[in-house]
Amino acid sequence: MDFAFIITIFLIGFIGSYISGMLGIGGSIIKYPMLLYIPPLFGLAAFSAHEVSGISAVQVFFATIGGVWAYRKGGYLNKQLILYMGASILIGSFIGGFGSKAMSEEGINVIYGVLALIAAIMMFIPKKGIDDIPLDQVTFNKWLAAVLAIIVGVGSGIVGAAGAFLLVPIMLVVLKIPTRMTIASSLAITLISSIGATVGKIATGQVDYYPALIMVVASLIASPLGAIAGKKMNTKILQIILAVLILLTAVKIWLDIL
Repeated sequence: MDFAFIITIFLIGFIGSYISGMLGIGGSIIKYPMLLYIPPLFGLAAFSAHEVSGISAVQVFFATIGGVWAYRKGGYLNKQLILYMGASILIGSFIGGFGSKAMSEEGINVIYGVLALIAAIMMFIPKKGIDDIPLDQVTFNKWLAAVLAIIVGVGSGIVGAAGAFLLVPIMLVVLKIPTRMTIASSLAITLISSIGATVGKIATGQVDYYPALIMVVASLIASPLGAIAGKKMNTKILQIILAVLILLTAVKIWLDIL
């Protein structure tokens, strides 16, 4: 690995993890296409879809640790939500991460594109009044949350994402969880999800360890900084940024597939 390669991978990890901490996502929605497309633009070695999904899975685990730590105070972490959705997504992500070994490169990209498209559509559905609910009075359908988390887990395990880019719109639109609680709790659920995806990817030899290590270092620095910034931002602005990011990623992936 030369210096240009190290710096490029570090910056991809830093930018993705900062946004990850700020918006309550694992960051794969951003880092997956960045890892796939940016290194070749600078004449550096290109990663395969399998390698990108493996690196993403490991990196997401460390990015979410930093984000959860920054949100640990203030009542933003909903323990019941984390328990029900976290346990379910862990099972789903392990199945997806382990089973992805048998899939083609195009198959992984198509699943990623479908997930991103669904998430983008959901983010543009109006979310009225959810941020008026006091954090200590938030309720949700536990079994619906668990079933949706398993489905998200399988799909996200396949692409090496922890699924927060889908979890966030589900929590906002379907479960009606306030924005800041959604961001904090989704980081914790994503942390649990990434364990299943990471174990599945490592067990099937899909992780390139040196780039993954560079991404991990960037994550541990950038994710807490992003979470601090997210606490200070208007919730509507946070929702708009996430919606635009997901939409742009969905468009880019589908243009390449088609």
